[in-house]
Amino acid sequence: MTMHLITPPAVEPVTLADARAFLKISSMSEDAVIEQLLRTAREVVEAQTGLSLISQTWRLHLDRWPRSGRIALFRYPVREIVAVTAYAPDGTPVEIGPGERHLHKGSRPQRLYLSQRAGSSSLGGLEIDFVAGFGETGAEVPDALKHAILTLTAHLYEFRGAFDGEAQPVSFPPAFDRLVDIWRRVSL
Repeated sequence: MTMHLITPPAVEPVTLADARAFLKISSMSEDAVIEQLLRTAREVVEAQTGLSLISQTWRLHLDRWPRSGRIALFRYPVREIVAVTAYAPDGTPVEIGPGERHLHKGSRPQRLYLSQRAGSSSLGGLEIDFVAGFGETGAEVPDALKHAILTLTAHLYEFRGAFDGEAQPVSFPPAFDRLVDIWRRVSL
């Protein structure tokens, strides 16, 4: 099982103006650096929590049809299943229509249920394209996550260029950890 990003988010959940205000920077001379740090901080938050903050399209690849017909989607929240494609042994794509699948939204990870179909055991790989994220803008992103992005951005801004890559601080600020802890997915 592998997953990769097809369409990245169109915007960041925290605006450049909000970051400038948080960092107490009034000039625009550091805008490029701040934008890059905001993107980095969002990517760290998403990686640590398994969330997609702004709507983005992902593709999940599976080697075979699941025996149970159930597939866990490890990005949250999944808003829409765009396409499900299975592949016959000769490589021919077989579309799995909306009537043959159901997205269960009440759990984390969310699960996609596929209907049993004749010959499904002979199908090879499976690709699932889905859209995950709280919405198209930062307005729908929880405030705690936006504050975590700002906190990490400030931390990265403070230490930019102060040390070489190997000597960078290896931990995150305690406030950052507390803000993202409630959103981390815990496996037992």
